[in-house]
Amino acid sequence: MIRKRFGQHFLEPAWVTKVVRAIEPQADECFFEIGSGRGALTGPLAARARSVVAFEIDRDLAAMLNARAPANVTVVEGDFLESRWMLDHPPATPVRVAGNLPYNVASAILFKLVDLYSGGCRLADATVMLQREVARRLVAHPGSRTYGVLTVLIGHSAEATELLSLPPGAFRPVPKVHSSLVRLRFHAPDPPVRDAACFRAIVESVFTRRRKTLANALLAYSGSRRLAPREALSRAGLNGRQRPETLTIAELASLSDVYAQAVL
Repeated sequence: MIRKRFGQHFLEPAWVTKVVRAIEPQADECFFEIGSGRGALTGPLAARARSVVAFEIDRDLAAMLNARAPANVTVVEGDFLESRWMLDHPPATPVRVAGNLPYNVASAILFKLVDLYSGGCRLADATVMLQREVARRLVAHPGSRTYGVLTVLIGHSAEATELLSLPPGAFRPVPKVHSSLVRLRFHAPDPPVRDAACFRAIVESVFTRRRKTLANALLAYSGSRRLAPREALSRAGLNGRQRPETLTIAELASLSDVYAQAVL
């Protein structure tokens, strides 16, 4: 049974082979699989890797997979976004992540992965299937229409590469959109910022007014009541007539540091 509330679209066998080839699992690697579904990826990953921890929110699918999973697969039933399994069972070696992410919560899962990595969870990379529009946002460049909050906040801690394009027919039931397989390679925040919460708040605020000048867009940030946008921009060496969508991650980090320092 397909449960629409879980955004279930199952990968066809012919595409499983292509996706596994792109992931390139190795015999000494451990995987977290998000959204194992019927186990289309779980089996091939388990056959090639040391172990797989499969997260599945649908209890019926989780039970079915658990009943026939090989010995090196651990099935965790529940919502990955709410799960503490990764924190309660910290991996001893870097873990790779794979999964066919539900479209409606894909961004939230990406943010959780970054938060896990920042919190000390040893994640090496994540190779995940996403709606193509989300994938394009991840790999966007400053000044492009798809460059925005997701690009900056994920790109600050991970390098995104689009590996494979999947047509709607690669899934059952057939979705109305195209998909992409994207790899995120996690790294320490680059550049580092004084206050991660301040950085995130500024990015989210200015991109609500992405088509306005930076001086006007900054008015949406609560910190602008403590430090006027013109003064903050001057200290950061930025032109207030620029639009937020033209700023690099490094420039946004510099602006964030100005505000973080102003409240010390």
